[in-house]
Amino acid sequence: MTVTVRPSRIGRPLPAFYCPFPADLIHPQAAPLETEAVRWLDSFGIYQDATERAWGLATHSADFSCRIIPRGRPAAVLLFIQWNYWANAVDDWQDSGSTDVRTAAVVEHGARLLRSIEGAGAGLLPQGPMTRSLDDLVARTRALLTPFELRRFAEGTRDWLLGAAWQAANAEHGVLPTLNEFAAMGSLANGTRFSLTWSDVANEVHLPPEVRYAPPLQALTDAAGFIVSADNDLFSYDKDDHLDPWEANLVNVLAHERGCAPAEAVRSAVALRDRVMSLFVALHTQLADGADAQLARHLDALTHYLAGSITWQSRAPRYASPRNRHALPVEGAAFEVCLSSEPSVVEEGPPDLPAVAWWWEQLRR
Repeated sequence: MTVTVRPSRIGRPLPAFYCPFPADLIHPQAAPLETEAVRWLDSFGIYQDATERAWGLATHSADFSCRIIPRGRPAAVLLFIQWNYWANAVDDWQDSGSTDVRTAAVVEHGARLLRSIEGAGAGLLPQGPMTRSLDDLVARTRALLTPFELRRFAEGTRDWLLGAAWQAANAEHGVLPTLNEFAAMGSLANGTRFSLTWSDVANEVHLPPEVRYAPPLQALTDAAGFIVSADNDLFSYDKDDHLDPWEANLVNVLAHERGCAPAEAVRSAVALRDRVMSLFVALHTQLADGADAQLARHLDALTHYLAGSITWQSRAPRYASPRNRHALPVEGAAFEVCLSSEPSVVEEGPPDLPAVAWWWEQLRR
């Protein structure tokens, strides 16, 4: 079933991932939750045929959800799994490279989608399986979440859709952003706040606004988003290497800015990613000192987000046997991954990137 055996531009194996947090945790109800989520997908007919269904399930959205939320209310985790399968179907359209995925189309669809999430049955999207399943998700989400949690979820969704529109605009113009621009904007599309809302919902974490929106915790959250985005840029690189112009990921941005091949840029990408992880560890330790039970659980969830994402991506056929090389996902496909307890480089202070330097300013001297 192989389409092509084109080698990877960045080579194998991938570099070691600096991650000083447990990476083998998973929700104890993962198996039954996945079964129920797939039953839900099939009941709405989200996938148009067996091939699309195979690639949709190859995202391993249930594994992702249950690894970044390794404990918590099963009902919330199930809803999060279903949202992830649904969002990945939208993401595949946005990343397809199809001529109909222009910036205007992504922006219009995103605006309609956001307003549909903020009001069940809004009637703003074309009728079909995706809209019917969305209406079901929205109705159940509104029933489960508090008004403040709903607002946070909408904000996280807005991040995702804004990031997707920014990526589409770059592709349409045939340009790659600068490293500074990418550091500030690139992680929006991975939906960090979209996901972390569900971690808090599942674990019944309720932080007061003055804690949740304080600059140190916002910097920690943004740093987590950057790290997960950088890791995804490595795991998913082959999946999108057929696109022209090249996809705006960390490796390609560095290769373009420094005038080198992508394989040469990987070392710089990992060094920057590890530098941000070192900041995350220091800032996480600072915030954990004297934290109450609610903040401690939220900080714990951030570490699960980082570590769980690595394990999920390393085993997801979506990345390990990408569609531009295989007609169908390869069962059991996986990356050889090495986790490291130390960064690849030790560099003090912020990188020369004004858009993110404020993260380091949150560290107490």
